[in-house]
Amino acid sequence: QDNISDPDGIYLIPPGIKVVTCIIISIGLCLTPTAIYAVCSLVRKDHVAPIYVINLLISDLIQFCCLIVLVAAQEDLITFQIGFYLYKLGFLASVGFMMCVALERYLVIACPLWYSFRGTIKTPVVICIVVWVLPPVLISSRFWIYFKVYLVIHATYLLLPLPLFIFFLGGTIRALSASRVRSDEK
Repeated sequence: QDNISDPDGIYLIPPGIKVVTCIIISIGLCLTPTAIYAVCSLVRKDHVAPIYVINLLISDLIQFCCLIVLVAAQEDLITFQIGFYLYKLGFLASVGFMMCVALERYLVIACPLWYSFRGTIKTPVVICIVVWVLPPVLISSRFWIYFKVYLVIHATYLLLPLPLFIFFLGGTIRALSASRVRSDEK
């Protein structure tokens, strides 16, 4: 049956989508911890660059685990809602950490001297805390502000990165083309 939801409001996933989701989960749950281990092994005492990538991979791991809950717990509404809440949390954190990675890559290429002397690990840790705290605040704001305002805030949080990604990509390409580095090193 191809119903999207039953009369009780529980969202039903069609069987074909379940199969694809299970394949995605099984591949993601195998590769993401491997990627986290590989990135963690690159961390040196003076090198803080992988912090955002590690957090991005952790948010992806949260999404994969919540997908298991969403596929398995369709009859239990409370479990489904908690899994969906955590999935949204991982998704919004993932968007935030993708922005951090894009900004950091841009700064490494466009402003290498400033980036190399920018300071300690304190700034990336504070940014990571903000990126992890912002999604629960955004999701829980649904209960204490008007729904239309919530949708506008949510859409802004998801759409604002697009022009920033384009700016970071353009600035990185411009800085690389202006540099006097060999093309294979670019």
